[in-house]
Amino acid sequence: MADYSQIQLDVADGVATLTLNRPHKMNAFTRTMMDEMVSAFDETDADDSVKAVIVTGAGDRAFCAGADLTPDNGARPFSDPTEVADLSDTRVRDSGGMLTLRMFNSQKPVIGAINGAAVGIGATMQLPMDIRLASTSARFGFVFARRGIVPEAASSWFLPRLVGMSTALEWCMTGRVFGAEEAHAAGLVRSLHAPEDLLPAAHALAREIADNTSAVSVAMTRAMLWRNSATPHPMHAHRVDSRAIYQLSRGADAKEGVASFLEKRAPAYPGRVSSDMPGFYPRWEEPVWE
Repeated sequence: MADYSQIQLDVADGVATLTLNRPHKMNAFTRTMMDEMVSAFDETDADDSVKAVIVTGAGDRAFCAGADLTPDNGARPFSDPTEVADLSDTRVRDSGGMLTLRMFNSQKPVIGAINGAAVGIGATMQLPMDIRLASTSARFGFVFARRGIVPEAASSWFLPRLVGMSTALEWCMTGRVFGAEEAHAAGLVRSLHAPEDLLPAAHALAREIADNTSAVSVAMTRAMLWRNSATPHPMHAHRVDSRAIYQLSRGADAKEGVASFLEKRAPAYPGRVSSDMPGFYPRWEEPVWE
């Protein structure tokens, strides 16, 4: 396991916990944190023992208070200081988007345990997580318009899908900070928990996945739901569904799923995400930066 300086990655009993670990700066986001988080998702994808990933923040004040506006190296907080004439130059790419695209492509389900303030990139990095739970003390803010910039991290694609266009526009155009109850009512988070109960609830959900499901099925289902829901016609989904059902139904995990059900016992799925995904996976063409 890599040695990280701004995050912590722990794996136990099939569940990985990725902790943003800059509590002295309310876990403010830096390029180093982005690089380390991307590396951590590379690790969890490559580790067949990992069945789910929980992302949370260190300390009791913040999940992530946004981009570090006073970085230790004195660099600009939002972008590369170099002037670029060609906006297709890779130096234009925002680091938040590079992170959320990596999370979007995770082969393991991602559960957010939002333990405190989550503003700016602290809010947008949650959007490609599959399920978000929040502390009752959490606060959220898509504050970009109040900083003279715009939402990043591909949130213009993710946020309306989660909460609807009207709510997404209101949150982003006002830039106001709002509480956990409003986030829950709008569907941004699945449930609210007392601070001391948040991580146990996230772990219970991760255990439900890890103990009862096929990792191959979950990885394929995650990819299908995120991608097929954005296609222009259900036939696109039908093509993928049919091929996936055909191939997975002939595999060892499907045999074990039926056998364990009939024998009334816990399943022991042999399939591995690293080697047993359907032959046509990934089915979707990934666009490139241009």
